[in-house]
Amino acid sequence: MKFKSIFLSLFIPLGIFAQDIKNNPNSNHGNKFEQLGTILPTPNVYRTASGAPGQGYWQNRADYDITAYLDEDKRNLRGSETVTYYNNSPDDLDYLWLQLDENEQSTVKNAGYHDSSFIPKQTTTERLKVTDLPEKNNGYGVNLEKVTDASGKPLKYVVNKTMMRIDLPKVLKKGEKFVFKIDWNYNIPNRMTMGGRGGYEFFPEDGNDLYTITQWFPRMCVYSDFKGWQNNQFTGRGEFALAFGDYKVTMNVPADHIVASTGVGKNFEQVLTPAQLQRWKQAQTANEPLEIVTLEEAKKAEKNKSKQRKTWVFEAENVRDFAWTSSRKFVWDAMKVVIPENNNQVMAMSLYPKEAYNLYRKFSTKAVAHTIKTYSEFTVPYPYPVAQSVEAANGMEYPMICFNYGRTEKDGTYSEGIKNGMIGVIIHEVGHNFFPMIINSDERQWSWMDEGLNTFVEYLTEEKWDNKFPSRRGPAHTIVDYMRLPKDQLEPIMVNSENIIHFGPNAYAKPATGLNILRETIMGRELFDEAFKTYSKRWAFKHPEPADFFRTMNDASGENLDWFWRGWFYGTDAVDISIDKVTVASPDVDAVPKPREITYNIEKPLQNDFEDISKIRNRNDKNTEFYTDKDKGTQDFYWRYNRGMEKVDDAKKYSMKVDNMEKVPSKDKAQLQNVMACQIDFSNKGGLVMPIILEFTFEDGTKLTDKSSAQIWRKNEQKVSKTYYFAKKLKSIQLDPMRETADIDTSNNFWGEIPAPASKFEVFKQKNEAAARGAAQGQVNPMQAAGKKN
Repeated sequence: MKFKSIFLSLFIPLGIFAQDIKNNPNSNHGNKFEQLGTILPTPNVYRTASGAPGQGYWQNRADYDITAYLDEDKRNLRGSETVTYYNNSPDDLDYLWLQLDENEQSTVKNAGYHDSSFIPKQTTTERLKVTDLPEKNNGYGVNLEKVTDASGKPLKYVVNKTMMRIDLPKVLKKGEKFVFKIDWNYNIPNRMTMGGRGGYEFFPEDGNDLYTITQWFPRMCVYSDFKGWQNNQFTGRGEFALAFGDYKVTMNVPADHIVASTGVGKNFEQVLTPAQLQRWKQAQTANEPLEIVTLEEAKKAEKNKSKQRKTWVFEAENVRDFAWTSSRKFVWDAMKVVIPENNNQVMAMSLYPKEAYNLYRKFSTKAVAHTIKTYSEFTVPYPYPVAQSVEAANGMEYPMICFNYGRTEKDGTYSEGIKNGMIGVIIHEVGHNFFPMIINSDERQWSWMDEGLNTFVEYLTEEKWDNKFPSRRGPAHTIVDYMRLPKDQLEPIMVNSENIIHFGPNAYAKPATGLNILRETIMGRELFDEAFKTYSKRWAFKHPEPADFFRTMNDASGENLDWFWRGWFYGTDAVDISIDKVTVASPDVDAVPKPREITYNIEKPLQNDFEDISKIRNRNDKNTEFYTDKDKGTQDFYWRYNRGMEKVDDAKKYSMKVDNMEKVPSKDKAQLQNVMACQIDFSNKGGLVMPIILEFTFEDGTKLTDKSSAQIWRKNEQKVSKTYYFAKKLKSIQLDPMRETADIDTSNNFWGEIPAPASKFEVFKQKNEAAARGAAQGQVNPMQAAGKKN
């Protein structure tokens, strides 16, 4: 931190109050506080100025009846679907658009969005098949066998890369439906070498495959009031825009495979053994994960490899997509979860190979249950009957089912990092049931509307799992390294998915961090949470756009946040507020204002290890119950961290009275003789406006904090000043002490006497003392205390 030296007179404790300094009338004024009216689309009967769906809102629908045949020997999938498409729009439709996502894996049918390429240090023969060899067909992609109407009459169609247009025999008018059929097949890619969302993973040690069947059928594109057909090509980056509908799907697979999917199984009596079926029935009332397919059964199936076949049947109502998985390697466990907000009884489930057993058996299903319950608190009650996590060495989401990673070492051990990474990805992918599976934004255009909003609630959910969970995205200080990058490496959040350089920071971390700053620093939790829940309720099972989110947050909170949306979402400026100068002077006592009531918290000193403001508030919130508190005793792998941290907001109150300017009576002058004025001059070096948060430290060891809203910059976006009056000797001033504004340069955030940093030995000593206190209270993980892996 930069030290700024200045003469400061001695003060005696008397009182404190603050006064704004008038802005320079000749200052530069830009557009940071102008409204977004010229940027956002004009409100209409479909989408209102408040951000709610309008009285004329509509959306189309698509129902599917699909049969699938998984050929394990050829690694090929054959399918036949009947689609019923409902035109609820006011428009006449001449054609329909469908997505053929598997064409993205083809060397000749893909979207043609090329990036710069360089000679790799190493590669694989599989990977070579998908490099730039335009004249060579690698054999992947969708093979259309038949496209007909309901009566079997062929339909005219055109395939444009990853998109398919069906020309209708007659105009499809408002209120009408059209039924058509498609037969197709494709070779299932090795997703471990070729990448992509779905495919197979081969396990050489036992010679088996694990299939994740995703984006596997021709799917209807969304037709909407704001874009018409969303038929942007699928490049593998921007995900999906899909219509809601009902599904009935049958999957014919090897007889010893276990199948899980979107929806509810309808014929478990035919596909499970009597013992497995009995366990499934027991799981309906189980409060702990119960194995339906055991580890021993999975290991036995791996060796036998049946040549017989079985057909599984699943149905799902009002979902936007359908995915499934199939393998003889699966262990399957399940438990009942009740969602308090709607009393919905959900089956939380996990499927995983033996390679992940020691991790998934302990944590996965409980993480699923924790996620849907926590998201239901912050958004809308989880409406579906199933939520499940599948270990497949990757992370991807679909309605009611998601694919995650998390495998142990061969001896069954694992590191704390792998465990936390697995829990984090499960929370994230299960959370996608809400964004975008229920609150159904257009991922193909706006990745941040599902990834960013979901990452934000993931952070809240991780915090409620464990107050010390090592979240990578959400706290303001974690976005600083990205925000300080050169401008030519940054794009606004409001950019199409395909054009983003740093996709993770831009689409996930920056929007999540922005929402956390709104919640913790700008709006406050109560106001933010209610507005965020309003958005979720308004747009559940609908198609929201960015303007709907921005407008709803403004409308439901009574806060004009256009300055924040403009700066954080539409711009690339960073936060860098600097303390430029501090001036101390003795004011004319006759002009000193009389006291009015002002109360400050004088906080206890923070410990050396930095903790973001969310963790501190959550830990001190008596209403917050951490998930890890619930399973002590027999489940010793659930434990709450206790690091001996004192409550930061356990503060004494320091009050005095201040009133409007008027003459001070003579009898009070002696009492005010030692009051000194302190003017602090700030500059906005980063360009992004933000509240000014100050922590004052006095020589007697007391502290106080003061916050000025971002509106202090509204008349001068480059420089502002604040004046305070103190009757105590001021030792130092710290700007943004809790690092809650994502300030990229903290070297200019300090004035006064720099406190001596604690030595490494002192920090080590403090940590050991905290750990000893926790152990004495029985709150330390016994396995970790023994220095072992979990």
